[in-house]
Amino acid sequence: MRELKRSAAVCAEWVEKAENDLKNAAHTLRMGKECPSDTVVFHAQQCVEKYLKALLIWNSIEFPKTHDIEHLTGLMPTDVNHGLTVEEQRILTSYAIAARYPGDQEMPSISEAREAVRLARRVRSAIRKKLPPEARV
Repeated sequence: MRELKRSAAVCAEWVEKAENDLKNAAHTLRMGKECPSDTVVFHAQQCVEKYLKALLIWNSIEFPKTHDIEHLTGLMPTDVNHGLTVEEQRILTSYAIAARYPGDQEMPSISEAREAVRLARRVRSAIRKKLPPEARV
């Protein structure tokens, strides 16, 4: 792992990517019956992952290349409430890989997709409070 330096500019880059993922998830969810729910849950997971990584960078905390939300939250400073239960972290992590590829996993329901977007918005709200204003694009 490389040493991280606290940088609002780098945080802002991660936040911008997270925001784009949330926009994609929310926009796609509006498709109703035609909604590819696997795409929605993937982008919701990516939003959460990127917001967590932005906060880790802001706190100069190194992190590995991972999609594991539970692992990333375990690296957080103790005063950070990211707003996710362990079960929610595990559900989101499952969307990082399994939702992207064909296989044994069922297509997430529209209800699950809505919940994933709600979780992403909850994390977004909690983490943005901990970031400097110049990182909140």
